Amino acid sequence: MSRSERHSTIRTRRAIADEAASIASVLHQAFIEYKSLYTAAAFAITTPKPVEIEQRWNEGPAWSALKDGRLVGTVAAVTKGDALYIRSMAVVPSARGQGIGKILLEEVETFARAGGFRRMVLSTTPFLDDAIRLYERFGFKRTADEPHDLAGTPLFTMEKAVKIKD
Repeated sequence: MSRSERHSTIRTRRAIADEAASIASVLHQAFIEYKSLYTAAAFAITTPKPVEIEQRWNEGPAWSALKDGRLVGTVAAVTKGDALYIRSMAVVPSARGQGIGKILLEEVETFARAGGFRRMVLSTTPFLDDAIRLYERFGFKRTADEPHDLAGTPLFTMEKAVKIKD
């Protein structure tokens, strides 16, 4: 299957209210293999319950990635000054390697550009190697900015300048 054929069945949209449980499931599926590397509190924050996801929607937008009508990825964002902070980025293991993470980051970047944000920022754990490589390929660079810790689990921050189109 060619890359374009794989992408032809993937679509993104702003998350809708009745997807909170599905988004919670995607986050859990995406991070369960790393559970032993998180503290219990950090894992709970990383894999919020549906009610927590619904509360987060009051803080900023969230997107869903669907493949053949099934929710397989998600990302959310919240404003932090001149930056758009990316959080809760996840793709279910069975859908990885199909460009879904990149598609979701493109959605966030389009939103950031339209909103006049100067940069996009995210925090990640040092053990999420595939995610880190994706962020680096997408133009994110590590910074010394906080946070450096999520409830006892190490973090580092990455950022990317948002180029405003003329």
